[in-house]
Amino acid sequence: MDRIHSKHGFTLFEIMIAVACIAVLAGIAIPSYLAYRDRATLAKAISDIVKIEAALTEYMQRMDDFPLTLADVGLSGLKDPWGNPYEYWPITGDNHQKVRKDRNLHPINTDFDLYSKGKDGNTALALTAKASQDDIIRANNGDYLGLASNYGYSPGLGGNKDPNSSAKDKQTK
Repeated sequence: MDRIHSKHGFTLFEIMIAVACIAVLAGIAIPSYLAYRDRATLAKAISDIVKIEAALTEYMQRMDDFPLTLADVGLSGLKDPWGNPYEYWPITGDNHQKVRKDRNLHPINTDFDLYSKGKDGNTALALTAKASQDDIIRANNGDYLGLASNYGYSPGLGGNKDPNSSAKDKQTK
């Protein structure tokens, strides 16, 4: 009986093809996963800001003024998805008070500022500053929630820059 010689194992070429296929799939999958993770983190920060805004509004209705700190509404320990505390301060109308400003250096809110410093943990008052680009902001007195880098540049992403307008104003137009 003749024995039929059969190959055992893979050739170097076959292994190289398999590795190349895995690399191509990883090259497609990893950026997609990272983008998905970034969107989920952004959504979490926006959700937190909505919850904080609701607590602040409830406080305003009860006390006829916004609280001085998040501790006044029991949210002092709340951290954004990157581990930083949310930034909040009521706007009092004092000309020397710090307020967030858009690219035209107009205040983005007239009631209070509330935001996350974003992924890098850095910020500046002007939204055009590099440190502010990844901040997740509340602007137009709550009519815009999202990335500072998107604020005011697209109608679908907070294109209305008048902080005095409200959702009620938009419904009557």
